[in-house]
Amino acid sequence: MATDTPIRIGVMGCAEIARKVSRAIHLAPNATIAAVASRSVEKAKSFATSNGYPESTKIHGSYESILEDPEVDALYVPLPTSLHVEWAIRAAEKGKHILLEKPVAMNVAEFDKIVAACEANGVQIMDGTMWVHNPRTAKLKEFLSDSDRFGQLKTVQSCFSFAGDEDFLKNDIRVKPGLDGLGALGDAGWYAIRATLLANNFELPNTVTAFPGAVLNEAGVILSCGASLTWEDGRTATIYCSFLANLTMEITAIGTNGTLRVHDFIIPFQETQASFTTSTKAWFNELVTAWVNPPSEHTVKTELPQEACMVREFARLVGEIKNKGAKPDGFWPSISRKTQLVVDAVKESVDKNYEQISLSGR
Repeated sequence: MATDTPIRIGVMGCAEIARKVSRAIHLAPNATIAAVASRSVEKAKSFATSNGYPESTKIHGSYESILEDPEVDALYVPLPTSLHVEWAIRAAEKGKHILLEKPVAMNVAEFDKIVAACEANGVQIMDGTMWVHNPRTAKLKEFLSDSDRFGQLKTVQSCFSFAGDEDFLKNDIRVKPGLDGLGALGDAGWYAIRATLLANNFELPNTVTAFPGAVLNEAGVILSCGASLTWEDGRTATIYCSFLANLTMEITAIGTNGTLRVHDFIIPFQETQASFTTSTKAWFNELVTAWVNPPSEHTVKTELPQEACMVREFARLVGEIKNKGAKPDGFWPSISRKTQLVVDAVKESVDKNYEQISLSGR
């Protein structure tokens, strides 16, 4: 059986993250880089050269121009968040499938407009959250849904922090209100919130309350914050995100029978394998702890780095639509929307002096 031709992806914008995703497109067996666009031909050209793009890559000196390119099936969009709504809608209207950097929008109302445009034009949209495509993540979900080893979920703690240097805190687009105005919440918080939702089977919490003590810069952009989430049946979660604390990317999920711990859930310490720890049925035994099975570390190997797994899955979905007339997969925009809803609620709580925000009916 002949393999389908690779999905031709255009890179729309030369952000730093685009370097990593460009490499991922090279590595994904079912995708190829067809074009790159920047606001100047020179910048697009030098980006293509420094990232080893194929000779055949078309160079576009404007975002409008790549939208018109008939040899581009899909677009990877790493533009600042404030530009997503305009360019993602324009891409969808031109029939281009969209791999959109996170956070997907400045708020859920903007994202709903993007999704409406994608639905109207039959295009796939997926956000750029790489770690959910790591083979390890499927194993985490397996343990979390094991009623014997893990039991019922009770609580999740998730955090992502890294210490931005002086230059980052002054000049990075993630601290500029007009560019990525959601700051650490939209960037780092997105991951912690996605982990929490994943552990809760993507069931939205009832309430979201930001912790007092959020740190904002002079322009009002969040540099550090935390929040608590609650569900109707008593499940709880806490998230923490910061540009001001040491690099930490952890998930702890506690069930009635077991505990899951992940120390590097966003970017694994190693590209070819990733680990997690589980413990089941522990109790106090006189002065020490006892287990039915001692805590064990599980290592999951991967042939491709997680970002290439993401591109491979995105290209697979696009190929199904392009070659077989399939419908776009609604799972991906639905989890993007839920993540954005919680981001919005944390921000609203911070803005309203740490008031509790209800998500019922949103």
